[in-house]
Amino acid sequence: MRLAPLVLALAISVLPSLSLAQDPGLATDEQILLKQVNTDKKALYAENLGLTEDESAKFWPVYDEYERAVKPLQDRLLANVNNFAEKYDTLTDADAAAMLKEKMAIEKEREALKQKYTDKITKVLPPKKALRYAQLETRIQLLLGRDLYGLIPLAR
Repeated sequence: MRLAPLVLALAISVLPSLSLAQDPGLATDEQILLKQVNTDKKALYAENLGLTEDESAKFWPVYDEYERAVKPLQDRLLANVNNFAEKYDTLTDADAAAMLKEKMAIEKEREALKQKYTDKITKVLPPKKALRYAQLETRIQLLLGRDLYGLIPLAR
């Protein structure tokens, strides 16, 4: 499984966020790179699931619906990271508490979406392929999270 391009795209999308220089075009750049990450992710699923024509017709609409549902959470995550980068040198306890609350809310909502859509996928794919999908989703999210949070300095 080739996740390097996916991880690199996310790293590139996050690196500018961590820069203290604020660029008005930054949000647009992040969105473009996130779109590329999602395109690469879709290619990984296509490559690794080995879907039949009938399975594809049922799977991709559910997958696309899931990605649309996750998009606002990705936006909130990037906003939270950008907020942290902006306030890094002047971070107050109140700022930190708000950022932590938002981080945990995003994670909780993402996990609920993952569960909801994995349940839907089990209804349109055979069990082994549904399991493979869930394994791929977990691997991708863990790798992306590791790379994202590895770039963000710890609060001080």
